[in-house]
Amino acid sequence: MKIWIQGADAITLDDAGRVLRGVDLLIENGCITRIGEVPPDTQADEVIDARGKVALPGLFNAHSHAAMTFERGWAEDLPFPRWLNEKIWVAESALTPDDVYWGAALAACEMIRSGTIGFNDHYFYMDRVAEVVQQSGMKAQLAWCVFGIGDDKEVGPGLDGTLVFIEQWQNAADGRIHTCLGPHSPYICPPDFLARIATIAAERGLPVHLHVAESQEQVENSLARHGQTPVEQLAELRIFDGRAIAAHALAVSPGDRAILAEKGVFVARTPNTYMKLAMPINHVTDLQAEGIPVALGSDGPASNATMDLFQIMRQQVLLEKYLRLDPEALPGDTPLRMACQAGARALGFAESGVLHEGAPADVILLDFDQPHLRPRHDLIASVVHTASGADVTHVLVDGRLLMRDRILLTLDEERILYEAEQRAFRMVGQDMSQMREYRA
Repeated sequence: MKIWIQGADAITLDDAGRVLRGVDLLIENGCITRIGEVPPDTQADEVIDARGKVALPGLFNAHSHAAMTFERGWAEDLPFPRWLNEKIWVAESALTPDDVYWGAALAACEMIRSGTIGFNDHYFYMDRVAEVVQQSGMKAQLAWCVFGIGDDKEVGPGLDGTLVFIEQWQNAADGRIHTCLGPHSPYICPPDFLARIATIAAERGLPVHLHVAESQEQVENSLARHGQTPVEQLAELRIFDGRAIAAHALAVSPGDRAILAEKGVFVARTPNTYMKLAMPINHVTDLQAEGIPVALGSDGPASNATMDLFQIMRQQVLLEKYLRLDPEALPGDTPLRMACQAGARALGFAESGVLHEGAPADVILLDFDQPHLRPRHDLIASVVHTASGADVTHVLVDGRLLMRDRILLTLDEERILYEAEQRAFRMVGQDMSQMREYRA
């Protein structure tokens, strides 16, 4: 299919960091074949009038638990240990594969509407999430979370079953689905289990996605138990020898940062979760100064409440500037590169996250004909500090339209809204009569 986007302003995020005014993009066979002036006699299957719009690479969510949309707004105003132990894990004890499907479908609707075209998911029943990815047209890297502390503690078939999932879904949906290994964390998974994960990852060329150093307490427990920080332990166990995504890394020492940099580990930061759960954090700019690639994620909607990466990106920028007392922290298009390129690379879609000729046509359009986005002095600053997911009008993945003029094209949004909410109430045991009375 050939799509001709006409008259857009474009933030390319290429090496030159170009901002182009009033250009055309021609998309053919899933790729961008021209940026600039398109011959007027060009024949296209669809023409999009993008005057007053800004074209960007699609965003990539580097760490998520998509199906946790079910718990959005339910476990509120609690410290992290109580939030996790008294609410989240209790609710998830009733989780079913169908719940995961509808919860992930709800997340997919939200992500597409807010310009996210790929997500790095770490949860359970990932074959059902893969179905959502296949149907939605999105890109994803999927990890079935495993604990390694006994079959009765696993949600699903355990590690052997997740390997079957990986074999079935790796590079499915025309290459839009990547799979990886998903041990929960070094604070739950035993060392011998993590060593087995590392061996499998090396033998099969699989990435590893796990939670790392979420608190100083975890670090101190690791030092007491193993004589090593979590990062040191994971490095010794060879978890970081291939492509690895460390979610959070909130409590890492200079030595830890050196290891992460040497191993090329991607760190996924989810700032909304840290602020909402009042979790102490370190500086993103310290990680970046060591050459560690830092991407942005939503975490689960239970702890974050939104999957809008524009909001998450802005929170990360403002948080870093404030904590550093430095208005120059995370300047210019740096946050956009975290939300686009770094996330795409973390998920294994290295050619995405940029607009240039020959790149995959992963493109979103934002409507700048709105009061909060005028005047257009600096398009990058406007996107970083003012735009929101609600400003996205069109979403294309590999040249396929997933949303046109804010209408979803690949998912039955009305049914998803209904099914997801009914299942969410059942899972947490909420009295439906109150909701019926409220609606009446």
